[in-house]
Amino acid sequence: MVHSSNHPEHHDHSHHQGHDHHEHSGHEHHHHGNFKKLFFTSLPLGIVIMVLSPMMGMTLPFQFTFKYSDILVAVLATVLMVYGGKPFYKGAVDEFKQKKPSMMALVTMGLGVSYFYSLYAVIARYLMDKSIMDFFFEFASLLLIMLLGHWIEMKAVGEAGNAQQALAELMPKDADVVSDDDSIESRPVTKLQVGDKIRVQAGENIPADGVIVKGNSRVNEALLTGESKPVEKGEGDQVIGGSTNNTGVLYIEVKQIGEKSFMSQVQKLISEAQSQPSRAENIANKVASALFYIALGAAVVAFVVWFFLTDLETAIRYAVTTLVIACPHALGLAIPLVVARSTSLGANRGLLVKDRETLELTTKADTLIIDKTGTLTTGEFKVLQVESLDSDYDRDHVLSLMAGIEAGSSHPIAQSIVSHAGEESVDKVSFDSIDIISGQGVEGDYQGDHYQLISQKAWGKEADFQIPQGATASYLTKEDQVIGAVALGDELKSTSKELIKVLKDQGIQTIMATGDNEQAAKGVAGELGIDYRANQSPQDKHDLVESLKEQGKTVIMVGDGVNDAPSLALADVGVAIGAGTQVALDSANVILTQSEPGDIESFIELSNKTTHKMKQNLAWGAGYNFLAIPLAAGILAPIGFTLSPAVGAVLMSISTVIVAINAITLKLDDK
Repeated sequence: MVHSSNHPEHHDHSHHQGHDHHEHSGHEHHHHGNFKKLFFTSLPLGIVIMVLSPMMGMTLPFQFTFKYSDILVAVLATVLMVYGGKPFYKGAVDEFKQKKPSMMALVTMGLGVSYFYSLYAVIARYLMDKSIMDFFFEFASLLLIMLLGHWIEMKAVGEAGNAQQALAELMPKDADVVSDDDSIESRPVTKLQVGDKIRVQAGENIPADGVIVKGNSRVNEALLTGESKPVEKGEGDQVIGGSTNNTGVLYIEVKQIGEKSFMSQVQKLISEAQSQPSRAENIANKVASALFYIALGAAVVAFVVWFFLTDLETAIRYAVTTLVIACPHALGLAIPLVVARSTSLGANRGLLVKDRETLELTTKADTLIIDKTGTLTTGEFKVLQVESLDSDYDRDHVLSLMAGIEAGSSHPIAQSIVSHAGEESVDKVSFDSIDIISGQGVEGDYQGDHYQLISQKAWGKEADFQIPQGATASYLTKEDQVIGAVALGDELKSTSKELIKVLKDQGIQTIMATGDNEQAAKGVAGELGIDYRANQSPQDKHDLVESLKEQGKTVIMVGDGVNDAPSLALADVGVAIGAGTQVALDSANVILTQSEPGDIESFIELSNKTTHKMKQNLAWGAGYNFLAIPLAAGILAPIGFTLSPAVGAVLMSISTVIVAINAITLKLDDK
C-alpha cells in the first residue's frame, strides 16, 4: 500500500539542483557586507557621537559636551559615514541603476543630508560664528538602527539554525571504514570518500548517504523523513546519513558526501530560508519608494516656499529637517523583526519556510492539493474491522486464530493482525504447522483442523461481510468454510479530519491527488468529505496544478515523494511533508519536519499572522513618516504650528518602539 515515493531509500540523491536562481531576487544589498560585524564595529562610534551630540537641539540627561567636542563628533561621524554606511550606498546605487529608489535610497538620503548639513553646521560655528543646529545624533542613530535591522534579518537564519543544529547533531563524528583486508579503521566523517565501505553497528547513527552492500536491519529515519516506523533495509537499499541503525550490522558503500548529502541539502534549505524578499517585503520597498519621493518633493517645496517667505538659512533648515524626519528608523525594523520572530516560531514547531514570499502567497491561497499515502494517512496497514461469520466462533476466537496463523510472518498484513490481537489482549493460538500459499495467504493446522487466511481474490466467492470503503479483506476458512473476516486499510492520521475542517472554514478547497487506486482513494475522500483524483502519475498531478493555476487559482501543493516533485515545484506554494525525499526537498517552499497534517494548519496560521504583523508594522512605520514630513516642512506654520525637531525625534523613537513590541507579540495558538 505504501508507494515507493514515500521511501527515500528508493531515490537517487545525486541530481540535486542548486538554488542559485534565488540569489538574485531583488535584495542584492543584503549581500553587501557582514551586518553583524558592521553593527558591532560601528556601535562604539555611534554611542560616542550620540552622547556628545544633542538630539535635534535638545541635550538629554545622558549627554554632555565640552570645548571642541563637536569637532571630535564630526571626525567620528566621518569615519562612521565611510565605514558603516557602505552597504547602504551600494544598495542605493543598485536601486538607482534599476530606476527603483526605495529603502536603501531613502536611508542613504537621510544619512547623506544629516551628515553633510551637520558638517556644514560645525564649520559655520567656527568660521562664520553662526549657531546652527546639527543632526549628528540622528545620523548615528539612523545608521545603527538600519545596521541592526539588517543584522536581525540575517540572524533569522540562525533562529532556524536551531533545527539545523539538531540535524547536525544526528551525524556521527567518526566512521568505521572497512579496508580491503577487512580490517576496520576509524576515520573522521569529514574524511570519508565516495566508494568507501563503512560498518555501522546496531544502535549507531549512519554517518553518510549510501547503499547497503551487506546485512539486514530496521533503520529509523523518523527525524529525517517523518517515516514513523523503522524501515526494513537490506542489500541494495539506500540509507540516509543521520538515520539510526536499529538492529543488525550493516556494511554500506558511501554514495554521497559533503554538500550533496541529504543532511547538507536540508541544512542548505534552512540557511537559504531568509535569502529572498517576499512580496510583503516588496510592499516595504514600495512604501520606502513612496516616502523617498514624498520626502524629496516636500523638502523642495519647503525650501522654495520658505526661501521666498524668509531667507536662505530658514529655507535650508526646513528642507533638511524634512529629509531627516523622513529617515525610516521604524521602517528599517518593521519587517526584519517580524521575520526573525516568525522564523523562530516556525522552527520551534518544525515548520521550515524556504522563502518569505511563500508566507504572503499562502494567505491568498484558495486551493490545496494533497497527497494521500503517508500524508493524510499513515501509509501502513491497520486492522479496521474483525468479524465472526460463524455462530460457533465469537470475534475474539476468530482474531486469536488469525493472529496464530500469521505468527512468524514478516508481511505487513500479518504484523498488523498480530499487533491488533496484542492491543486487544487476545492470546494467539499456537498452530501445529504453518505454510505460505504463494500470492494468496497462509494455511496451517490446529487440533486436527486445516485453516486458511486468504485474500478476498483468492477466496473468490461471496461472503456475508460488509467491506469498509477503500479497505482490503481477507477471509479465515476452516475446512473450506468461511468462519471469519478481517478488513485492513491505510488509516487516516489523527489530525487529518481537523485539518480539512480548518481548510473548509478558511474557504480553501481541498483536492486529494493520489497514485492509489480508485477504491482506496474514494474511501479516504469520502471519510474526509473532499474531492479526489485517483491513479495519478507525476504528470497527472503536474497537469492538475497547471489547470488550476490557469483558472486563476492560488495553489498550495502538499506531498512527500518523487511523484509529487513536479507539482510541488509548479504550485504557488509547495509543502513537503516530513522532508520526504531529496527531490521533494528540492521542489518545495516549505518543509514540515514532523510529517503531521496538523502542521499544515499551523503553517497557514503562521502565514496569516506573519503577513498581518508585517502590514501592521508598515502602517506604523510609514504612518509616522507620512504625518511628520508635511509638519516638518512647515505646512501648518501659517496657523502658528510647527513640528519642532525635538518633538519629531521623540515621535520617531515611539514609532520604532511600537514596531518592535508589535513584532514580539506574534504568537501561534497552542496545539
